[in-house]
Amino acid sequence: MIKFNIWGLEFRCSLLAFAAYLLLLALLCSLGLWQLGRGDQKRALLERQQAAATAEALDLNQQTEIDKELLRYRPALLNGHYDGVHQVLIDNQILDGKPGYLVLTPFLPDSGQPAVLVNRGWVALGTSREALPDITINAPIQQVLGRINHFPEPGIRLKGAEIPGETWPVRVQVVDSKLLAAKLGYTLADFQIELDPAQAEGYQRQWKIAVAIPPEKHRAYAVQWFGLALTLTALFIWNSSRKQHRGKTI
Repeated sequence: MIKFNIWGLEFRCSLLAFAAYLLLLALLCSLGLWQLGRGDQKRALLERQQAAATAEALDLNQQTEIDKELLRYRPALLNGHYDGVHQVLIDNQILDGKPGYLVLTPFLPDSGQPAVLVNRGWVALGTSREALPDITINAPIQQVLGRINHFPEPGIRLKGAEIPGETWPVRVQVVDSKLLAAKLGYTLADFQIELDPAQAEGYQRQWKIAVAIPPEKHRAYAVQWFGLALTLTALFIWNSSRKQHRGKTI
């Protein structure tokens, strides 16, 4: 039995109950602090992404290596030409409640660097899955402007979703740059360029900054954990004082 005083009042509890209380209290507080830390990380990430999004366009023809994490959402220019014969349709893309595809077209730089998949936007599915949309490039393009980003990721990744079909344009649900490069016969960068809405030869484009959980939600989670810690403490004190009161009554 452990005895302790709080504000001049004596409380009693077993050693096991006290140890369990301290363990749970430490766990709840550590979860709250972890959520606060995650919120700070997300805020710093958002600030870095916003700074990248408003930075001057980067000339990719002058870059030998691209850090896609550091440069994510950075505007970028690339001189070269499209490979309009070999295009990629990312399947199961919903926009305004309608099914469709994202159209990714290889762009071959004049500098001889690895080709980059340019995301030209969203097109509707059409009357059936057998009839693919017309994604022909109608005018010669020598320069593209867009922003660097990761490839789109599905909510649920099915087995074999990254394997391209036999005929062009190929349909996939997950972009695997190595598999596509093997099919294309030339090297592909492991990032995409989301074509700027003002650029020609594109489709519907509503590019956003993706954050799974915003900083505000992490702080809300932290408040919940700290609230549970406070509730646990109140229950522990109440239970210990109740036992003491019972003992005196008996």
